[in-house]
Amino acid sequence: MSKTVREIEAPDMAARAALQVEEYQQTASDMIGEKLVLNMGPSHPATHGVLRLILELDGEIISKAIPDVGYLHRGDEKIAENMHYNQFVPYTDRLDYLAPLANNVAYAMAVEKLMGWELPARGQAIRVICCELARLSAHFLGMGVFAMDCGAMTVFLYTFTEREKIYNLCEILTGARFTTSYTRVGGQIRDLPPDFLPELNKFLDNVPHQLDEIDQLLTRNKIFLDRTKDIGVISKERAIAYGLTGPNLRAAGVDYDVRKAHPYLGYEQYDFDIPLGSVGDSYDRYLVRLEEMRQSYKILRQVIKTLPDGPINVAEAKGLLPKKENVLMKMEELIHHFIIATQSVDAPPGEVYFGHENPKGELGFYINSKGGGVPYRLKIRSPSFVNLSIVPELLVGHMISDVPAILGSLDFVMGECDR
Repeated sequence: MSKTVREIEAPDMAARAALQVEEYQQTASDMIGEKLVLNMGPSHPATHGVLRLILELDGEIISKAIPDVGYLHRGDEKIAENMHYNQFVPYTDRLDYLAPLANNVAYAMAVEKLMGWELPARGQAIRVICCELARLSAHFLGMGVFAMDCGAMTVFLYTFTEREKIYNLCEILTGARFTTSYTRVGGQIRDLPPDFLPELNKFLDNVPHQLDEIDQLLTRNKIFLDRTKDIGVISKERAIAYGLTGPNLRAAGVDYDVRKAHPYLGYEQYDFDIPLGSVGDSYDRYLVRLEEMRQSYKILRQVIKTLPDGPINVAEAKGLLPKKENVLMKMEELIHHFIIATQSVDAPPGEVYFGHENPKGELGFYINSKGGGVPYRLKIRSPSFVNLSIVPELLVGHMISDVPAILGSLDFVMGECDR
């Protein structure tokens, strides 16, 4: 089920904003005067990471914008082709480093698709908890810095506090706060600790109040409205043409969410709505993310209520590390442990692609296997990189003061742009 987050005040609002940019593009070549080239970034606070924008300015109006990426490039895809499947899990933490738990799940599910494995019900439910916690964490920070870009410092302090509480939950679950590496191909490193669900419930009890607080601070704030309404309008057609996914696509009014379109991890069992925008501007992108957080809260409550008992890992014992106590006591288990640790899973030859609904959009992994424990080729479809591709078209015709608001509304992370 889809849910529109905003009624259009005037039917031609989006059309007027698009026309304004189009009129500038048509008349820009006729303007007389010298244009200024300005570098914005790659200092981190200015552009949400090490993104460099080369802006050509006609006065204070942007006539040309070129994003320059690559300052954080680490060659993750080539690293993956020289590592065992499980050895690459920690590297996925560093893609969208605001949602490491979700990155782990996306990668593991791509390899499991290649192996033909399916997790038992409890294992799937635990992964849903991980993914929705990651969505809340990423959106809390994304909305906080977006608000700060538009001058609302207080919102950032509220959202950062909530994100720290999620990190406390990550620490209980995984032993780490930031780079979690919790998921393994075929399951998780361990089951939920006894104190995790009570702490999760305690955190969730306060989430609706905090979201209402953000709503009251921003949604009808005159300054925030002036900075975001009719700014950076993306139409349905342009969003689809550029391959946008996630909140940026849905804010343009396109009803597409991987969890609904291609269900996985039992998402079809849970009742949640897909928030949609109606104008496609920066304000709509904020509203969609705010409503997505309410839906993540709703999903988490359902998962906790229906969490099944049973195993958390696939029954295929040959592909997983044995229990540590067995390794220390039995020769067969020690040999099994040695083989898995040195050779990894024995994947069949073939090609697979798995797309996952990450906080930033569809995170996809393509694996080309020749057999054995190392992928022959691995490619990552990183949503931030794809979403950033519309920037050269989106910024033209806007004032330079609109750049922080537009970039903040797109909510990208350079860790997965420069994969």
